[in-house]
Amino acid sequence: MKAVQFNETGGSDVLKLVDIPKPVPKSSEVLIKVEYAGVNFIDTYLRSGLYPVPLPCVAGREAAGVIAELGADVSPDLGLQVDDRIAVFSPGAMAEYMVADAKAVLKLPRDVSTKQGAAIMLQGLTAWTLCRDAHELKNGETALVQAAAGGTGGLLVQMAKSLGATVIGTTSTAAKAEVAKSHGCDHVIIYTEQNVEEEVSKLTDGKGCHVVYSGIGQATVQADMAMTRRKGTFVTFGNSSGAIASIKPLDLSKKNIRLVRPTLANYITEREEFLARSGELLDLVENGTVKVNFGAEYSLAEVGKAQEDLVSKKTVGKLIVKI
Repeated sequence: MKAVQFNETGGSDVLKLVDIPKPVPKSSEVLIKVEYAGVNFIDTYLRSGLYPVPLPCVAGREAAGVIAELGADVSPDLGLQVDDRIAVFSPGAMAEYMVADAKAVLKLPRDVSTKQGAAIMLQGLTAWTLCRDAHELKNGETALVQAAAGGTGGLLVQMAKSLGATVIGTTSTAAKAEVAKSHGCDHVIIYTEQNVEEEVSKLTDGKGCHVVYSGIGQATVQADMAMTRRKGTFVTFGNSSGAIASIKPLDLSKKNIRLVRPTLANYITEREEFLARSGELLDLVENGTVKVNFGAEYSLAEVGKAQEDLVSKKTVGKLIVKI
């Protein structure tokens, strides 16, 4: 089968389109014929070596397609069958076929396409657990979403609005500001033209936000903390500008803020947790509360370009690879 693999860490040039054997599912796994795979910042962290993985490694962590084969011990209680349309958050997504633990796959309802499934499995579940677990957003709270026109940011905005929050978003350009507004942002700050901290202070009467969601990392960490109100929550969930080097515990005590650095896997480790949050997410997509804003679409041969485009900060919406 065709797959995108890297044998060493580095820039996007280490990604190679190769022919490798089709994987064989273990007894508790399913073999998936991949139709679409999502492009995410974690792909760049793995490729660069920021998050170490065994090499060689097939790229990608988010995919959707159809079940091609069931392992011998896959429980009938999971309700999975060959040809079922599913989405999955698991290694090896940038390939024609991948294997995954049967308990980790999500059966897609009729009205959710595999393209949508590949777009929401990682970013969608990440955004939803940020709103429900990292900080349980409540009606009337104010949330700041950094990079509100991006894939995760756009989903966060829609979800926060569905929970009754007032949402302040940041973007780099006026064009992206319009995208953020279309997601539902009540206020948008163009950070290349305005002082974000000053604008947030004005919008919140100097109190700051109940929660700040930031996937930026080092470049905005001090501002993110400053914009979090007393007894609020600063949720840092990404490193697009580089990993945060250090935060002193005493910095949190200035306003008794909470610092949360979650990973999706630790919120959905148990099957019951996975089914609860993914089921809620699918309901949001099915009823139109959350809409996936697709950006560019790429081929397997263009995965390196897709990752470069993602980190360039010039993209809007969810980047997707058609297998």
